[in-house]
Amino acid sequence: MIGALWDRHVLPRVIRAACGSDAIMEMRAKVVPAATGAVFELGCGGGLNQRFYDAGAVTSFSGVDPSGKLLDYARGEAEKRGWVADIREGVGEDLPFASDSFDTAVCTYTLCSVDDPARVLTELRRVLKPGGRLLFLEHGRAPDAKVARFQARIEPLWKRAMGNCHLTRPVRESVAAGGFQLDQPQGVYMEGMPRFAGWMEWGAAIKAG
Repeated sequence: MIGALWDRHVLPRVIRAACGSDAIMEMRAKVVPAATGAVFELGCGGGLNQRFYDAGAVTSFSGVDPSGKLLDYARGEAEKRGWVADIREGVGEDLPFASDSFDTAVCTYTLCSVDDPARVLTELRRVLKPGGRLLFLEHGRAPDAKVARFQARIEPLWKRAMGNCHLTRPVRESVAAGGFQLDQPQGVYMEGMPRFAGWMEWGAAIKAG
């Protein structure tokens, strides 16, 4: 009972606050403005990315998120901006959109918490048009062995408290394995964050094949 109340009412607010910190928003600003054309955002709940889209470059906006509370925030942000947005409740493993629908997919701080990252990346590839781009920004497994070992030790407890958020998932390797060609990906430990949670990777990836 307590766990259900936490997940439904408290956790969405915790996630929105943590993922909306000044440092995180600066990271989002490096990635999101590059979106063009018909845009799909995975994990759009919270609406935190919406301020960074170039309204002159985006022709349509769609997104999914499993959290009804976070979707309320996302729809509110879209209304403020006057967007006609197709924002639905759903999961990345089974996207409710046709194949070859989008020019750009945006995925920020989401692959860490999905149930099946490989399946999610397969779905993102499916809904992108040929030559479409995936813009990603994620935290994940640190490149330093000592930090990675600590991540592995605390991950079971971390997942339970933070909505299935994993610390040890590789980012670039997963994107490449999902059928994308990486374009100059970058990674850094974010200043002011503990290293176990502060390894960030971002970049663009082209739908291969």
